[in-house]
Amino acid sequence: MKNRNWIYLLCYIMTAVSGFGQIKKESSYNAEQLTNLQIGYTKTTSIVFPYAIKSMDKGSSDVLMQKAKGVENILLLKAAKLDFTQTNLTVVTADNRLYVFVLNFNDACPDLSVNADNLAVVNDDVLFSTENENQKKIEQFAALALTKKKRMSGLQRSKYGIKLLVNGIFIHEDIMYFRLVIDNTSKINYEIDQLRFFIRDKKKSQRTASQEIEIVPLYAGNTRNVIADKSEVTAVYALSKFTIPDKKYLTIQLIEKNGGRQLEVDINNNLTDKIFPM
Repeated sequence: MKNRNWIYLLCYIMTAVSGFGQIKKESSYNAEQLTNLQIGYTKTTSIVFPYAIKSMDKGSSDVLMQKAKGVENILLLKAAKLDFTQTNLTVVTADNRLYVFVLNFNDACPDLSVNADNLAVVNDDVLFSTENENQKKIEQFAALALTKKKRMSGLQRSKYGIKLLVNGIFIHEDIMYFRLVIDNTSKINYEIDQLRFFIRDKKKSQRTASQEIEIVPLYAGNTRNVIADKSEVTAVYALSKFTIPDKKYLTIQLIEKNGGRQLEVDINNNLTDKIFPM
């Protein structure tokens, strides 16, 4: 009986050791699959992600990082000191993916531009807060609004060879999607400085400033900074749902950078009659 107990104990120990070895082997295998990046002290490395960066963390203060100015999906990296010890970078993006990179110092031949692809993904099932999950849905429905065949007419303004056209307004749950077309028929490129949405009074008083309530888009898809001559661009802007009070209207304002070609499209409070369900 005692011999049998010893046999059971020996089998248990062997199983545990085998399991530990398997865990160690799998952990080593995953480490080998991580994407290695070479970054330098005198050059900047750019990592382009397919979706907006929601969270980022570096394993050492020997590395400098920041988002590229004006964009949400490009991360800039540079060594803060020469010959830093190997470290890592962790990034979470809006499409529920976790990226992990191993960072190495190489000032001679750094990786200057990197597209974050599936090789750097270690987890594609990250659980976000409700706000971040909604952001992903907004992007998906904005892409759908871009390809919808339904068109509307009458909401446009043309001047200086530039046309601003609203050819579709869609709604899904609490989000409205405005599909805008910017058409440049002139011979000069049109560089966009601002595209704004705001509600303002129909009549402006000479004694008091007209009250303007700006509506900041939740998301802008397929946008361009420059509309080349003889070309057009269709973009979609997602806004939280709203209504237009009496004696006010919604203004969509397009402003040229370092130029005077400014356009405004005004929409009255019969906006609900123009909206298509998604």
